[in-house]
Amino acid sequence: MLPLEGSDSDHPKVGKPEAFLRTAANERDPAFSPDGRWIAYSSDDSGAFEIYVRPFPGPGSKSRVSIAGGRLPIWSRSGRELAYQTLDDRIMMTAYTVNGDSFAPGKPRVWSDQRIVNSSAAGQTNMDLSPDGKRFAVLLPAHSTGVQSSPGEVTFLLNFFDELRRRAPVGK
Repeated sequence: MLPLEGSDSDHPKVGKPEAFLRTAANERDPAFSPDGRWIAYSSDDSGAFEIYVRPFPGPGSKSRVSIAGGRLPIWSRSGRELAYQTLDDRIMMTAYTVNGDSFAPGKPRVWSDQRIVNSSAAGQTNMDLSPDGKRFAVLLPAHSTGVQSSPGEVTFLLNFFDELRRRAPVGK
């Protein structure tokens, strides 16, 4: 953890770094809950990567969220859900409840059977959850889309209505 000191939010001063968690396991992919009280992360403490949640900044024990492997947790901003990518590249969603200082995950459910690109080796996430919690933006493997494209190609269409007006003017 790197504390920020001082009252000037435009020019914060950096305090002394402190370890948040020290274990023999490999912990990675940290994600703060929307209220900042919890941190979700993946750890190989059990022998395979699983998703855990613990209070932030602590103290407190961890709660295991995933049941068959997981990485890259993402908190829903609209409700009490936590998403993550399985080790076989599907998206899972888990509801949870908080009672005081207690975090209780529900049973994980498959959000989509569609496999997504595995980008964890690069240390990056390849998905994000929309603010309303109803849609994901993901990278799909090129072979699963039915569209021929070069590897790593991403297309973004910005200013859709401006482009539509340019290509199909009102008077034509």
